[in-house]
This record gives sequence, structure tokens and C-alpha cells, in this order.
Amino acid sequence: MDYGALVNQLWSVAGDDDRPDVNAMFLQPFLTKALGQGRTIALNTESTYDWEREQWTVPINISYSKVSKLGAQLVSWQGGLRYYVDAPSDGPDWGLRFTFTLLFPK
Repeated sequence: MDYGALVNQLWSVAGDDDRPDVNAMFLQPFLTKALGQGRTIALNTESTYDWEREQWTVPINISYSKVSKLGAQLVSWQGGLRYYVDAPSDGPDWGLRFTFTLLFPK
């Protein structure tokens, strides 16, 4: 089992009356489990907090990926489901994610 997190904070620094101020935090803790034969399952959240509006957006993601060959090219296929634990009132309740990545190992 592997785990980790990405964290960042964004601030706007230039005053502009035409654009709203930006003050947002991004949190992405994750857990992954290699299943062997190029397969992985992952659980993460890509949470944001808007300090200006005092609003969380908290999706929980579960995904499955597989490394395989497409001809001679190594590729990674990934699909997942997303459920929003918290979101703005006009935000989504759930989502889907599909990813295709070309791999170039040395």
C-alpha cells in the first residue's frame, strides 16, 4: 500500500475589480494498492476550500488502472467513479473519470 498527499494554496496578488479575489486551498491525500500484473486500485480526494466563499468541494474518487501494450506501445488505462461528499448547491453529485496515458519507460 502506498500513500501520500499533494497540498497547495492559491492567492490572487494583483488587484483587479473585474475579477473576484482568489484564495483557495487544494488537498489531495491518496492511497494506492498495486494488485500485480500492472493493475492498481486507488482511493483519493481532490478537495478544495474557497476561503472567500467559505465553501468546501470534496469529491471522493475510487479508480482502477491497468498497464498494457497497444501494439509495441506501453499504455495505462484508468477508469473511476467520483462521489461528492460536499459541494456548492449548484455543484454535481457524482462523476466519472477515464484516462489514457502513453508510457515511455527507459
